[in-house]
Amino acid sequence: MDKIEWKISKDLIPYQDALDLMEARVKQIVEGTAPELIWFLEHPPVYTLGTSSQSEDTLNNNDIPIVKTNRGGRSTYHGPGQRVVYIMLDLRKRGQDIRKLVWMLEEWTIQSLNIIGIKSERIRGKIGIWINCDNKPKKIAALGLRVRKWVTFHGISINITPDLNHFKGIVPCGISDLGVTSVKDLDISADFKEIDAALKQTFERIFNANHIN
Repeated sequence: MDKIEWKISKDLIPYQDALDLMEARVKQIVEGTAPELIWFLEHPPVYTLGTSSQSEDTLNNNDIPIVKTNRGGRSTYHGPGQRVVYIMLDLRKRGQDIRKLVWMLEEWTIQSLNIIGIKSERIRGKIGIWINCDNKPKKIAALGLRVRKWVTFHGISINITPDLNHFKGIVPCGISDLGVTSVKDLDISADFKEIDAALKQTFERIFNANHIN
């Protein structure tokens, strides 16, 4: 099975339901019974704590659920208006190089945002993708991964139109001195359909996935 499945969920997917689906799909990919999967979705409001999270990462949960998860990284927020992309790829046939994979996910996000008119960048020593807003970087996309038997899961999240106030309940990714932003906050009118199209367009170029459906 060498073709990637692309899945777009229109309804909000509870975080635990997504975890369960990813766990099941990773097992199937490892066993060779299902193809790789790129899954576009949104979650109801939730704070997630990665494997490196610390107690001071949670400030005020504002009645938003907090879930401990097995992805790498620290704390982040997911909610309506945010494009979450879960990436279940088989690194056994893509090169077993996790550092390179992280670079490719960052580049995928940067080039996709560039298509809709947003110039973004990496910051050395800071996880995620950033926008220079009046000489103060703000994060527009987060990244968190887990790899099991060389199959990836979790992925990236891009802020399109989320309620940015919800990020005040945590220290996003453990970084307290920099802010967050969104496509809407930058006065860019691109919607989910345009973001999704940009992501699919650039995926083949970044990942050399010439077998995509």
